[in-house]
Amino acid sequence: MPAVQLLLLACLVGGVGARTAQFQKANDRSGRCQYTFSVASPSESSCPEQGPAMSAIQELQRESSEQRATLESTKARLSSLEALLHRLTSGQPAGPLETQQGLQSELEALRRERKQLETQTRELESAYSNLVRDKSALEEEKRQLQAENEDLARRLESSSQEVASLRRGQCPQAHSSSQDVPSGSREVAKWNLENVDFQELKSELTEVPASQILKESPSGHPRNEEGGTGCGELVWVGEPITLRTAETITGKYGVWMRDPQAAFPYTQETTWRIDTVGTDIRQVFEYDLIRQFTQGYPSKVHVLPRPLESTGAVVYRGSLYFQAAESRTVLRYDLRTETLKAEKEIPGAGYHGQFPYSWGGYTDIDLAVDEIGLWVIYSTEAAKGAIVLSKLNPETLELEQTWETNIRKQSVANAFIICGTLYTVSSYSSPDATVNFAYDTGTGSSKALTVPFKNRYKYSSMIDYNPLERKLFAWDNFNMVSYDIKLSRM
Repeated sequence: MPAVQLLLLACLVGGVGARTAQFQKANDRSGRCQYTFSVASPSESSCPEQGPAMSAIQELQRESSEQRATLESTKARLSSLEALLHRLTSGQPAGPLETQQGLQSELEALRRERKQLETQTRELESAYSNLVRDKSALEEEKRQLQAENEDLARRLESSSQEVASLRRGQCPQAHSSSQDVPSGSREVAKWNLENVDFQELKSELTEVPASQILKESPSGHPRNEEGGTGCGELVWVGEPITLRTAETITGKYGVWMRDPQAAFPYTQETTWRIDTVGTDIRQVFEYDLIRQFTQGYPSKVHVLPRPLESTGAVVYRGSLYFQAAESRTVLRYDLRTETLKAEKEIPGAGYHGQFPYSWGGYTDIDLAVDEIGLWVIYSTEAAKGAIVLSKLNPETLELEQTWETNIRKQSVANAFIICGTLYTVSSYSSPDATVNFAYDTGTGSSKALTVPFKNRYKYSSMIDYNPLERKLFAWDNFNMVSYDIKLSRM
């Protein structure tokens, strides 16, 4: 009867599929008879191609199915033999051609075969899982690469537009980079290219050799070998170490600093940065950790109540000290409470381009911090352009003591103070500049020096000393750098 049903089914398939159906009969691996019917698709001329990953997965699935079928067949045979072996051992008669020894051998062979098949099945399943996992990883990597490609395309388009705008002579509004300005912070004011160009041109005209201004005078302190840990004369400045590079034109000049006497909630790692190209400079970027500073992710952005001028700002005991724009007034801004705590007009001080350093930048008033306290470096009409140095009260900004040097301010590129001694740098652009003069406030005497100083990027607009780290911090043509130093022993 089953043969008749199969014959009728073959006839039905043959009638429906006409000449496209095929009927096959063959033994499978276990020796059982199998009937196979193949019918061609009425609408597809060929099967669509699979991707390499899907083809491999399907091949593994087919192999796994075949292995499972073989395993099931082996299990069935093994069960049959185990049942037969049980009858033999229990005294029941077996077939006339079967013997107990032969059945046991075949049973052991089948057990080994089953174990091998189970091992192969596990390996195939593991390979299949790995392939699926690799396929998912590749798809995720593809999505990431597509996102990066889109981001690079946007950045390229933005850079192209900015370059085109600069070539046309149009100066766009300068914004801090997306990394350094969190959403909602105030935009940086427009920067005036004419003022920038004027300052650079002026600096080129005013940077003159200063080697003949001073005659060397003896210092009042005894000097010994290098490497002392206390106060002494500066004898060595190391190679500059670049920590960060500004991303936009507003960062060509600037100032960065750490508090040598940090007050809660700030630490020795807290760093502040101000980009000073502009006409309304108010933004102060704060970084809780040094790695945040180097990577460009500020923790906070302060917006000053009054704009500042020049690169002479410093942070000391939790406050930011800076010169108010276009004035001779110095302000104290409490960083924790974000309020102005004090302001003081420096008597007779030049401002807004009267007595700047040789590079320009309206650097008439320059604040500094050392082991002794807070200082202000400036000049006056009465001093005829020579550097005047005053010690300030950090709370009230009252002038506690003042010294007038014989170093012409516009003949040097910058200045800083270490252990009560004023040091000047010969050039803001020469790669082989020197720390060329020192003025000791303890003795009131000055002397010429020739300590090498490297302007790696050839436009140093800020140089300050940090007495806690015993390093010089500088801003050199978009780059924030630091220098190790050595002092002679006292």
